[in-house]
Amino acid sequence: MLVRELTKKYDGKTVVDSVSFQIPKRSVISLIGPNGAGKSTVMGMISRLIARDSGLVAFEGSDIRKWKSRDLSKRLAILTQSNHTQVKLTVRELVAFGRFPYSGGRLTPEDEQMIDRAIAYMELEPFQDRFIDELSGGQRQRAYIAMVIAQDTEYVLLDEPTNNLDIYHSSNMMKIVRRLCDELGKTVILVLHEINYAAFYSDYICAFSEGRVAKFGTVKEVMTRETLSAIYGVDFEIMEISGKPLSIYY
Repeated sequence: MLVRELTKKYDGKTVVDSVSFQIPKRSVISLIGPNGAGKSTVMGMISRLIARDSGLVAFEGSDIRKWKSRDLSKRLAILTQSNHTQVKLTVRELVAFGRFPYSGGRLTPEDEQMIDRAIAYMELEPFQDRFIDELSGGQRQRAYIAMVIAQDTEYVLLDEPTNNLDIYHSSNMMKIVRRLCDELGKTVILVLHEINYAAFYSDYICAFSEGRVAKFGTVKEVMTRETLSAIYGVDFEIMEISGKPLSIYY
């Protein structure tokens, strides 16, 4: 996937300004930066949820806008920050929605098998007949990830997947993200505010500042005192744990 010269304006104000980067396959890429830096807007344009004003998102060699929705939904899945349903659904019913691009609502034995696998992968068998609104925040997030797994796409886009989760569930969520890449071969693109999670679990980081890409590269290339201090406007200290650069600010 190639992002080139993406631009977006709201009420005459440029919120994304000539953003360009390439997304390596079968890797975890985190989009970081302060509030208002343009991360979620770029994610929305990549997924076609937000119309771009100019620029290009090339997906498998074609402009992503030219893809038929059903074909694209077999290749790319997105979970936004507002993952809540207005109807009473069990975990299994929610996960089954991931098969809609294939089944059109009429589940086949193959669809049921994919649903079973996704539920098992996320260790949700004990909860599969419970309603979503009866689950804890961490269990609910796992159910939505199971829906994405059932959708069986190569690309997975997650907008702040650790939002509103405590430290325990946030850490587990990031471990799941890593497994999606390492075990299932997914390309996972995240918007994250927790830069240490980004550093520990990502392969690449795209750092944003004021609607532009401040730096794109490997974790060690981006997670430097100079880069982070310039982006966030505070002083950082960088240390390594298990060979991964982690930061504290002061």
